[in-house]
Amino acid sequence: MARARRQAGLNRLAAPPSPQKILQITNVDFSLRHFLLPLMRGARARGHEVIGVAAEGPLLEVARAEGFRVLALPLARSLSPLAQWRAFRALRALLREERPDLVHGHMPISGFLARLAARLEGVPRVAYTCHGFLFNQPAPWPRRALAFVVEFIGGRLTDVFLTVSTEEAADARRLSIARRAQAVGNGRDPARFRPDPLARARLRAALGVPERRVVVCVVSRLVRHKGHPELLAAMRAVPEAELWVVGERLPSDHGADLEPAFAAAGLGARLRRLGYREDVPAILAAADIFALPSHFEGLPMSVIEAMLCGLPVVATAIRGPREQVVDSETGFLVPPRSVAPLAAALRRLATDASLRHRMGEAGRARAIALYDEARVVARTLDALGL
Repeated sequence: MARARRQAGLNRLAAPPSPQKILQITNVDFSLRHFLLPLMRGARARGHEVIGVAAEGPLLEVARAEGFRVLALPLARSLSPLAQWRAFRALRALLREERPDLVHGHMPISGFLARLAARLEGVPRVAYTCHGFLFNQPAPWPRRALAFVVEFIGGRLTDVFLTVSTEEAADARRLSIARRAQAVGNGRDPARFRPDPLARARLRAALGVPERRVVVCVVSRLVRHKGHPELLAAMRAVPEAELWVVGERLPSDHGADLEPAFAAAGLGARLRRLGYREDVPAILAAADIFALPSHFEGLPMSVIEAMLCGLPVVATAIRGPREQVVDSETGFLVPPRSVAPLAAALRRLATDASLRHRMGEAGRARAIALYDEARVVARTLDALGL
């Protein structure tokens, strides 16, 4: 009889999970398009019904075109109590209507509201992925304290607590936010992000950039904490290279406008602002060096993309990038908010093609081993019990 019970238990473990209705909830269309969509695809491939939820925006059409239901709610990247109350009420109404089996929240505010609403509406399972703790971000202490309290309370509402960064999973366990926090990482497709000589030649020809000219590239939102002012200042000391800036400021972004910094950069024709692009793999393949001198990160996708494309990476020695970049092996780590070390690292790479090649190859091998999108998605779905 005991043997039969053990076999029945093994059979249950081996059986695939039954189809579930999953709500993936984030703040804005940019997050859903660039962070959640691969996970949504993976869950659907395993036979589950997946619904995306975010504030309305043009990038939601990418997921809708793939056949996903994507619902727009008044979610806001704002500390306005009224705006967040409206979002919370809308979330509760949606959960009452959809009756999902699992709610998976993302980003600090939308993730907290999603978990609280799910608990109040009796959702069977509640999950959260931390893409970066705000209390680790440079900010006045009252704001950091509030962020910690929100995360601490949110941890009590969560069945499955995931992070993209191993350091922040350790933070969650150490600070008793979530004692079983698990790092699942971030990932991109190595078949899409890869060295591509044809794309490199085509894009450089289109932009009128000679093959031998060294190109430094940054891909990020145009916000202060991504370190654009430091990068612009550093590039003045790297006359051998030009800078490609890819990205835009989202309507929901806060903080100082970076236009004065770009206007005062003094780089002339060595600065190219390419805006938001869907052909980022080709842009990275056409570049020579990737830079991301951020002040705060989770586990930046752009660094993974650059590594997969065979670029050496110059990043700041902060949570996230310092577990991605091996200093002096796949790139260089420099102090945040500091121009001189950033300029020195960029110039060393700009003047040494063999070093760029060696570090780029090492970075691609590391990214394939650690940040392959298919493995990251599978690991996340397994952690979610899907």
